[in-house]
Amino acid sequence: MKKKFVIEGIDCANCASKMEEAINKIEGVNSATINFFAEKLTIDADDDKFEDIIVQAEKACNKVDRGVTIKR
Repeated sequence: MKKKFVIEGIDCANCASKMEEAINKIEGVNSATINFFAEKLTIDADDDKFEDIIVQAEKACNKVDRGVTIKR
């Protein structure tokens, strides 16, 4: 299932790229993209694991740039 979220607190496009790469490595994620300018995160993942994937994605983003939040 594909879902879109607002992602806040990203400082630069390079950081967004690193976050996107980290999210794509999470087990159960089919694909993930971040639009830095629109502050949008799109994740296509296994529906039954979605909540856990979002928690892991937020942790991965905060390793790249502190203070990043994913609005659910």
